[in-house]
Amino acid sequence: MPVQVAVCGPGACTEQDEEHAYEVGCLLAQAGATVLNGGGTGVMAAVSAGARSAGGLVVGVRPGPTADGANPDLSVVLATNMGEARNAILVWSADAVIVIGGSWGALSELALAKRRGVPVISLGGWQVLDVAGNPLPDAPPTAATPEAAVAFALSTTERY
Repeated sequence: MPVQVAVCGPGACTEQDEEHAYEVGCLLAQAGATVLNGGGTGVMAAVSAGARSAGGLVVGVRPGPTADGANPDLSVVLATNMGEARNAILVWSADAVIVIGGSWGALSELALAKRRGVPVISLGGWQVLDVAGNPLPDAPPTAATPEAAVAFALSTTERY
């Protein structure tokens, strides 16, 4: 079974986050990984487009009861009717998580991944710091490039 990597990020993102997400999608697909995401706009749409452009399989885990609002580059849409609780489904289905950019939903996915013990890395997004501004000892690492984020995610999965 292919490795499943969840890519999380805001529906309203920066141009740089969108570029990073597209590249992450391409790289994951080229490596043979299945890409999971929330199936919406922004980072989710960009990672889906990147993965599909490289012939990859992309699964969108939607919050509503239908596929309404799903981006067009998904291979599969899972309509959960669970609202934000779908974030747990997304993270629990992943072998690794890449968080791109910052939003409250992405932060919840990062926290759920850490709680579950799934490898997680941040690219241009959330950093978990202590009161003095230093990374916490168990804080997720940060990546400077899409290549570094994908390399980390794939190197930490047991099935890759």
